[in-house]
Amino acid sequence: MLRIGLSFALFFSGCCSFAQTVSPVIVEYTGKAAGRIALTNNALVPMVVVLEPHSFSIAPNGNGVYRPLDPDIHLKLSSMSFRIDPGQTYYVFYKATADKLPAWFTIYSAFSPPHHAGSMDVRILLPHTVYIYPKKQRSKGMVAVTQAAWNAKTGKVVCDLDNRGVDLERVQQVRIDSGNLSETDPGFPLLPGGTRHLELSWSEKEPPQTILFQLEHSTLQQPVVAGSDAK
Repeated sequence: MLRIGLSFALFFSGCCSFAQTVSPVIVEYTGKAAGRIALTNNALVPMVVVLEPHSFSIAPNGNGVYRPLDPDIHLKLSSMSFRIDPGQTYYVFYKATADKLPAWFTIYSAFSPPHHAGSMDVRILLPHTVYIYPKKQRSKGMVAVTQAAWNAKTGKVVCDLDNRGVDLERVQQVRIDSGNLSETDPGFPLLPGGTRHLELSWSEKEPPQTILFQLEHSTLQQPVVAGSDAK
């Protein structure tokens, strides 16, 4: 049901003009979480909202895998379902603890009209993602590149990263260099203990020499080796 809702959200985003919003989208806490979600309905019709907490992981290819909230995460919400009139904002307060840190989860807000038209049940799902860290100094330099190879047959740089720390890491940008030539790719989150497999296109004639990962507080640079059997 979650995948169907997300597909509908993407399909109808143009006609709805992002009429519903959730803020903030991502928050981080230490020890425990205590926050507020602002849900706004800018549409011309009222919307019914149902909150759906989910735990998730991120596959090496970057796809999110969602599941019911893990039992060791304890979440209390001030509301689970409500109605928002046109032009109004509704606030939901929450508290969360976890038996083991770090922990993370997403609270999806499922927006739908109060009256169904036709046979298609349209829901727009918007996320609020929470990360809770241990009460300790954040780890540094725990991201490692385990492969960075140039596959000349496919024209791709194949790279694998590991996050060996206990904190969320964010790669803000990826840059491939060869002398004065460079190409950039967008960043991505790297969960604690998570891995990421990248296959990045390189359109220049000269083979790439280095790949650079711009993290939040540091830069990670790795030579790119030739390897036609890169996987």
